[in-house]
Amino acid sequence: MLMLPRFREASIKENYMPLIEVHVIENVFNSEQKSQMIKKLTDAMVSIEGENMRGVTWVKISESRERDWGIGGQSLTTEAVKDLAAGRKVA
Repeated sequence: MLMLPRFREASIKENYMPLIEVHVIENVFNSEQKSQMIKKLTDAMVSIEGENMRGVTWVKISESRERDWGIGGQSLTTEAVKDLAAGRKVA
């Protein structure tokens, strides 16, 4: 049996760390773009919660293989997402 410590509400608030999760299709964004996502999402959270939260704001980017995601009943491919981003019509 796993025993977890009990926390009072005040303790939970004192240990609060925002976590922003981003899910993307692999090979759509390069390393620089993912770094920009992390910076800008952190900046957005700090603009809401204050500068003191910058050091404890987590951003996690998870990549999924193409065709492991779908929308509207259709599997998404890396090329389809790139086409959407470029404003091209996707079949």
